[in-house]
Amino acid sequence: MQKDLIYDSEYWQGRWEEQQTGWDIGYASPPITEYFTTIDRDARILIPGCGNGWEGQHLFEQGFRNITLLDLAPAAVELMKHRMPDAPAEMIQHGDFFEHTGSYDYIVEQTFFCALHPSQRQDYIEKANELLTADGKLVGVLFDTHFGFDHPPFGGSKSEYEPLFEHHFELLHFERCSNSIGPRQGRELFIECKPKEA
Repeated sequence: MQKDLIYDSEYWQGRWEEQQTGWDIGYASPPITEYFTTIDRDARILIPGCGNGWEGQHLFEQGFRNITLLDLAPAAVELMKHRMPDAPAEMIQHGDFFEHTGSYDYIVEQTFFCALHPSQRQDYIEKANELLTADGKLVGVLFDTHFGFDHPPFGGSKSEYEPLFEHHFELLHFERCSNSIGPRQGRELFIECKPKEA
């Protein structure tokens, strides 16, 4: 893959420093918070490319403790630590999803997939599959629209995504969101995917 197609730590740090964070809605995404209302509070959860970590903060406030918030931009990590002073040090991590190790019951997708260059999507799916337990799930939202940008965020459609995910996941739910925020109504898919048995 060409190096100039990879959006690295320096790139994302620059976006944060220039306050170019249009993906940030300022609170946890309703489709995600609603999903986790019935999930065991002991679940091990990874939120990669978490940005301001609104979903992680919400889950922490709801009693979840086995959460890992991961971001490539040091500025995002520092903001989260400042806003979540009661969170354990290991909960908020600066790091690369593709180099991350661990075993999780849930990986939460919220604007991370669209931040990656489309050429990295297959790698993302394979890595998510690797990090999940056999009964684990990849859950969250994907943009169901094309932005026409040559930079993040990158959009797409259900018909483009499904063939990629189906190689490694059983698609339990892969449909248009019914509870997106106003500006994203009709432009998000809610996904719930379980790793396929080897």
